[in-house]
Amino acid sequence: MTKKILLVCLVISLSFKATAQEWQSDLQEAKKIATVENQKIILVFQGSDWCAPCIKLDNEIWSSDEFKAYAKEHYVMLLADFPRKKKNKLSKSQQEKNNKLAEEYNKQGFFPFVAVLDKNGELLGSTGYKKVSVTEYIEMLNSI
Repeated sequence: MTKKILLVCLVISLSFKATAQEWQSDLQEAKKIATVENQKIILVFQGSDWCAPCIKLDNEIWSSDEFKAYAKEHYVMLLADFPRKKKNKLSKSQQEKNNKLAEEYNKQGFFPFVAVLDKNGELLGSTGYKKVSVTEYIEMLNSI
């Protein structure tokens, strides 16, 4: 009985890992992965607890099974979150990393702001929230 329970737990945890979208929080790490995998970096600036369009983009695109499956094979996802609520406060080091990313890629301070970077961190183009299907959003990202 114990072996069956362990087997079920293992299968469940592996299935979550297979569909989970792995967000990077460090540009250097994202560039390393992008170089090895030959993928673009999708850098997302969001205010996860205050920006309504950011929350919509997360719910409608980033959290969709279709996008997660596609992104896993084609993109390195890099998140620069700027929460305002005290309970969601980032560590000092993470906040500094996000601030540096904003200084380089989001000088206007737009939210949400989606920057498409090559594997070296060079900006290829950008977009934001669009009321389109997941497939259309992926096509838009790929056209950049």
